[in-house]
Amino acid sequence: MATRGATDPGTVDILLVEDNSNDMELTLRVLRKVAAGDQVRVVRDGAEALDFLFPAAATATAPEPKMILLDLKLPKVDGLEVLRRIKSDERTRCITTVVLTSSREESDLLRSYRLGANSYVVKPVRFDQFEEAVSELGVYWLQRNALPT
Repeated sequence: MATRGATDPGTVDILLVEDNSNDMELTLRVLRKVAAGDQVRVVRDGAEALDFLFPAAATATAPEPKMILLDLKLPKVDGLEVLRRIKSDERTRCITTVVLTSSREESDLLRSYRLGANSYVVKPVRFDQFEEAVSELGVYWLQRNALPT
């Protein structure tokens, strides 16, 4: 849906998987503010995320984001299933995947980590706390964390 800083249309720094328009806009605003990733691709449901990461055409090469921000409560395919597919495929296993969700359920937290999530962050309700959380995620995972090439 949204890509910014398009120097190479096949390059994606962050894949944001989010169905809530308000959360999507807030997240994009914060990522722009901290310059965390030049290009952000937004998909609105789990099926679209899987289509993006695993293109149907045999000749298509999927862009490999540096980080995925993944909501759990998604239409079509839920976030836990998307996470399972990401971490069970050799091509996508090493992509940093951060669960960014409103779910405080212990079962979601445990299952996310068991499926291979790199981090689990509950979306803060207050804007300033939400801004701080997303900012820290962008800075840490894209600027400070060493990623394999």
